[in-house]
Amino acid sequence: MTFTGAVILRFKFHYGWVVVGVTFLTLLVGAGVRSTPGVLMVPFEEEFHWSRATISFAVALSLVLYGVMGPFSASFMERFGLRRTMVCALALLATGVALTRFMHESWQLVLLWGVVVGMGAGAIANVLGAVVAARWFTARRGLVIGLLTGAAATGQLIFLPTFTRVTAHFGWRATVLVIAVVAAVLIPVVALLMRERPQDVGLVPYGETGTPKPAPARAIGNPIMHSLRTLAEAARRRDFWLLAGSFFCCGASTNGLIGTHLIPACFDHDIPAETGAWLLAAMGMFNILGATASGWLSDRVDNRVLLAVYYSLRGLSLVYLPFSFVSFYGLGLFAVFYGLDWIATVPPTVRLIGTSFGREKSGIVYGWVFAAHQIGASAAAYFAGLMRADLGSYLQAFILSGLICVSAAVMVMFIGVDWRRGRPVAAGAA
Repeated sequence: MTFTGAVILRFKFHYGWVVVGVTFLTLLVGAGVRSTPGVLMVPFEEEFHWSRATISFAVALSLVLYGVMGPFSASFMERFGLRRTMVCALALLATGVALTRFMHESWQLVLLWGVVVGMGAGAIANVLGAVVAARWFTARRGLVIGLLTGAAATGQLIFLPTFTRVTAHFGWRATVLVIAVVAAVLIPVVALLMRERPQDVGLVPYGETGTPKPAPARAIGNPIMHSLRTLAEAARRRDFWLLAGSFFCCGASTNGLIGTHLIPACFDHDIPAETGAWLLAAMGMFNILGATASGWLSDRVDNRVLLAVYYSLRGLSLVYLPFSFVSFYGLGLFAVFYGLDWIATVPPTVRLIGTSFGREKSGIVYGWVFAAHQIGASAAAYFAGLMRADLGSYLQAFILSGLICVSAAVMVMFIGVDWRRGRPVAAGAA
């Protein structure tokens, strides 16, 4: 037994909660980076005279890579370990964001923010939380997923108002410098405290009893091919496409649309950018409550029913949004209602994937499902900007996204259904 394991056993504290804390901080910083384009869109327009569609293209590319990196990141975690993957991703983020200060052409924005930052953020996306929860927890897994999902909301709550104020007083270059420094400072924290599996500190996963079993051998071979093989196996099952399709709708109605375009939409209605940032921050606060509660519920309630309710309520809120800009109170109501629902879909989706595909494959399968989420987010980020440029309003984009959510609510009810018997099978339940 290692010295760390002996200390943990002596104080009856499970090191999995330390791993959750480090993972939470990492996801929080990644969320702070992802939330920044909404703050920087208007300053980029004013300084470089780039169109909103051009800036939205860079954001859309970043969102695509953020999603596509997920399944490959899960393979890298199996091949090279959690700690190495997290450290490399944070270094990539810090470098890409820092170099943004020196850009002058739109292609540089696409390269740095679209490609480099997109890949770095994608390597520490929600897939990281799913892998940590699967490795370290048997009991309380849904709660842990909810907490780690809430890291994105916490990052939004902390960073958005801060970045908006820094941008207003010191310019956008100061903002990206702050982001780069925060990402760089987190690197030694991850290097010192992160551990791969409970066996590394002489423990079993939280909720299990007995003596630690030998840790599984790390995957060998090409991690990219391993990820593609897992996709090929999962794609032969209908549930994979239902999960991926519903998560595509999720991405198209959250960070791709609201996360990218709410602040510019507020600006269009003569609402200050700082007010829009505070609205997103308020959503982040309610996101924490919604994600944690959803994690708790996903351990107890049929996950399909939860998802159907979440998507239906989100669709209603998006249809209401274009008519809420007439008053700050209307926007405040939207922020509360939508914020509770924003990332509540993640815990039941992760649990359904684990039930359908097993613990060992759940990280990579979730990565591919999350890639569909980010493709939806990318499409929404780009086409909402295009609609705004062509039609002069976000009305059509918000209404269309609301209708997409309704289709997702119908879709999720068929996950785990035995079509020959026409009823749910036991594996589909929570």
